[in-house]
Amino acid sequence: MQPPKTLYLNDDHTAVVILDQTLLPQTIKYIELRNAKQVWSAIKDLQVRGAPAIGVTAALGLYIEMKTHTDENAFHQIIKTTKTYLSTARPTAVNLDWALNEMDKVYELNKEKPIPEIITALGKAAQAIYLDDTGICRRIGQHGVSLLKEGMGILTHCNAGALAATEYGTALAPIYIAKEQGINLRVYADETRPVLQGARLTAFELHHAGIDVTLICDNMAATVMAKGLIDAVFVGCDRVAANSDTANKIGTHGVALLAKHFNIPFYVCAPLSTIDMKTATGNDITIEERDASEVTNLWYNQPMTPAGVKVFNPSFDVTPGQYITGFITENGILCPPFNFQ
Repeated sequence: MQPPKTLYLNDDHTAVVILDQTLLPQTIKYIELRNAKQVWSAIKDLQVRGAPAIGVTAALGLYIEMKTHTDENAFHQIIKTTKTYLSTARPTAVNLDWALNEMDKVYELNKEKPIPEIITALGKAAQAIYLDDTGICRRIGQHGVSLLKEGMGILTHCNAGALAATEYGTALAPIYIAKEQGINLRVYADETRPVLQGARLTAFELHHAGIDVTLICDNMAATVMAKGLIDAVFVGCDRVAANSDTANKIGTHGVALLAKHFNIPFYVCAPLSTIDMKTATGNDITIEERDASEVTNLWYNQPMTPAGVKVFNPSFDVTPGQYITGFITENGILCPPFNFQ
């Protein structure tokens, strides 16, 4: 059984429909986003999350927003302002800017045409980004499954599965393809504090799909590795710098260090669009810091720490390229020395 669909464009192209991931795993509920403000809020509030899904949602959101504007004199300024606005929803995931820039390229090619033709071109471009993501994720899975054998134990961190993309996901794509091919795996999912994407989302979708999944607390990764239960680590990512340093959900760096210590291969699964040649090293990646309440209040009946205690809550960390065994992309597996030129 496949996980619930993450997002889609409704039939009359007036709304982006998303699965509200803040309610999972208890409640499966879809909500309609009918303008750029709602799209921005859904991305910021993690109702839709995962680098590929964020980019697709933003592209579709820009399209449905611009459908409501018909003033030829104001159209140019509105689309540029809306693009900039949507790009501020979350700063770390490069797919957000990438998708919006692709939409902007299509606008620039068609801006001298009548507005209805521009809207049509934007709609086709947004839907192409959606379909392209689905194909990319499947190809990542097809390349990644070549690394998997019957009975292997795979550790993953955060959620880079079907709920983080249009289908299959990135880090979980090889696992879904393995399932299709009859290869049985054991997946260990880090809970991924503080928002618990591993516990709420990865465990939910893998269990829903009939895949053997075991949830572990973040501080148990060393123990399961030491016991010989892990044969490989598969994670996704939100941005890869030109030198191969990689930003992913907070805690990934620690998992990579443990994998290095235990001589376990550590793979990053990502579309090539996630490689940002404009960012030289991991030090240049903007790391989103989120509200302290995610740490102190979100999963508790009452605050779990005294009032006034300072909280540091970065949403991502950066894993140096030296700890990455390979990047599994839609075009194949890239091995060191990494050359993204």
